[in-house]
Amino acid sequence: MATPTDHHRIGRRAQAFLRRTGRDYAGTEDRPLRGYLAAMAAFGAYTAGWATAVRLRGRPLPDRPEPWDVLLTSVATFRLSRLISKASVTSPLRAPFTTYVGPQGPAELHEQAQPESGKETVGELMTCPFCMSVWVASTLTAGQLLWPRATRAGMGALTALAGADALQLAYGALVDKTTDG
Repeated sequence: MATPTDHHRIGRRAQAFLRRTGRDYAGTEDRPLRGYLAAMAAFGAYTAGWATAVRLRGRPLPDRPEPWDVLLTSVATFRLSRLISKASVTSPLRAPFTTYVGPQGPAELHEQAQPESGKETVGELMTCPFCMSVWVASTLTAGQLLWPRATRAGMGALTALAGADALQLAYGALVDKTTDG
């Protein structure tokens, strides 16, 4: 039977292993591996919570995703991920974890994660549309299983917004091309 001293020794060894692994991995760079590990654990808990809600609701899982749902989820995930991670209007959500650098494209911002422990990982997640898309796609997928009509309506609106953005950019490029020469 393990004693409190044994548990303390195992804890110290685990901490030393994590510090050594972090040093060896990062080399001369500062990489927040502990933060990434915490983010992975949070994502695991998040998806486990959604899975539990779906299971408790008794909704059957589809045999395979419908191609239309995959397309709708892809475009909606793209748009919502960029809205959360890059849009000017959502900068107050990112501000506690990021520092403003400057504009980056139409109605988007370039921000950097604050280097403070804990804030760095959240800041990276909040400013990375690729990272954010994992959370968004999981949420939209769970929403389709729990509240399919409402979720599809929301995804339809996000998809229409993505289409409108593409048209705005195309129109702007066409105006630039025809007026500049």
